[in-house]
Amino acid sequence: MKALLPSVLFTAIAATFAVQAATPPDTLVIAQSIDDTSSFDPAQGFELTTVQAFNNIYQRLVQSDPNNPIDLKPTLATSWEAGKDNRSLTFTLSPKAVFASGNPLTADDVIFSLSRVVKLNLEPSFILTQLGWTDKNVDTFLTKIDDQHVKVSWTADVSPSFVLSLLSAPVSSIVDSKLVKANASADDLGHQWLSNHSAGSGPYQIRKYIPHEVVILSANPTSPEGAPKLKTILIKNVPDPAARRLLIEQGDADMARNLGSDQMAALEGKKGVKPLAVPYASLYFMQFNAKASPALGNPAFWEAARYLFDYNHIAHDLMKNQFQVHQAFLPEGYLGALNDTPYTYDPAKAKAILAKAGLTNVSFTLSTANQPPYLDIAQALQASFAQGGVTVKLDPGLSSQISTKIKAHEYDAYMSSWGPDYFDPNTNASAFAFNPEDGSKTLAWRANWSIPALNKLTLAAIAEPDQAKRVADYRQLQLEVQKNSPFVIGLQAKSLIAVRDNIKGYVQGINPDMVFYSKVTK
Repeated sequence: MKALLPSVLFTAIAATFAVQAATPPDTLVIAQSIDDTSSFDPAQGFELTTVQAFNNIYQRLVQSDPNNPIDLKPTLATSWEAGKDNRSLTFTLSPKAVFASGNPLTADDVIFSLSRVVKLNLEPSFILTQLGWTDKNVDTFLTKIDDQHVKVSWTADVSPSFVLSLLSAPVSSIVDSKLVKANASADDLGHQWLSNHSAGSGPYQIRKYIPHEVVILSANPTSPEGAPKLKTILIKNVPDPAARRLLIEQGDADMARNLGSDQMAALEGKKGVKPLAVPYASLYFMQFNAKASPALGNPAFWEAARYLFDYNHIAHDLMKNQFQVHQAFLPEGYLGALNDTPYTYDPAKAKAILAKAGLTNVSFTLSTANQPPYLDIAQALQASFAQGGVTVKLDPGLSSQISTKIKAHEYDAYMSSWGPDYFDPNTNASAFAFNPEDGSKTLAWRANWSIPALNKLTLAAIAEPDQAKRVADYRQLQLEVQKNSPFVIGLQAKSLIAVRDNIKGYVQGINPDMVFYSKVTK
């Protein structure tokens, strides 16, 4: 236990554990791996640990309701109005909103926050540069009307509703411009300082971050959403999921995140522990390289493959309910998501489809990461395809090495997962149903799938201002990909966590960033 806590800083907390045999009453102790962390600057942080923190230390102009994420709620903005040309949004800011520093929120903070993302040009900046913004022109698209009103404009052919979705993403978090500028080094726009500090208006603020050891968040009682219930959030680095399971079982942690199916099974029926499987917007699928061989580029083979994926066995038996069956590229819970599951495991039907198409002795190599659950699922697919007369050779490897091969088109087939970058259906449509063949490395491009008609529909969907028509566009796109594409989408993941049974008020939505600690009580 002591080895998991920095020895000097947390002596008092460790002592409390020893005396009470429980975590402190005003502190939520979370066991998870934080080794993925690059930076707590919302202009850079794009990993699980950082995006989960951003909803607790920052706010955006608008944010999704985690219980109904399609519904965008006013947050730092109280209202907004679209321009007549559908190329701008004017926001009215909350006059009562203040940052943790005590500085009031103004239009200057909004302009600084959004423009610095584009100017820093770090990984998540692509979310905002979809609007036609560059480091050279972004300042011309952000206009201060007065302290409480700001106008956001764009040139891209996209609808205001799509822009609102982008502005609800973690990268669009609003930072305290005065505090950040005061801690900037040269022209870094405060990036180095924000890597391990915070400057937000959320219910918590970073008190201490020690890489690979711990993140400590302290309550911000002046947050516009109200003071949080607990004084401290302590997230400690526990890389081994078995160790995380032991900590939650013993009561040395209040929550254990990112558990595996084995750990969840071990916790079933344990006194004082509640295992939770929360629906998650991560899809697991196969894709075929349409130019790897005549068979792999044949739509008849794609159809047969849909009947050789043993959906229920993998989701419920092999992975012990870690997944649910899902067969469309928009996860359940997304605007326009198609939740029908028309395909079932049927080797006899697959054989008939292959025979009718004259496809015999089909074989291919399936590349995948050499880690669970990827390799486990790939091995199950090897067995299920064999029942249909299709030979599958496995090519497991390091995730980075496999990814390089896929992007170079040096593969037959690939089993992987895909998670959204922001909460809008375009995040997945632009991957599965868009291949401009201009070097954009979308999933459709990686599959060597030429789809000019779907490209046009994908672009039309993000430009459509009428939500009902937009939903219809995405349903049509999903049906096309589901029925006739080199993708076999089979599973939607669940986020596996466990909490002590005295924990109340924890909220988690389907997107990776939708983690909320402010209402938690013990």
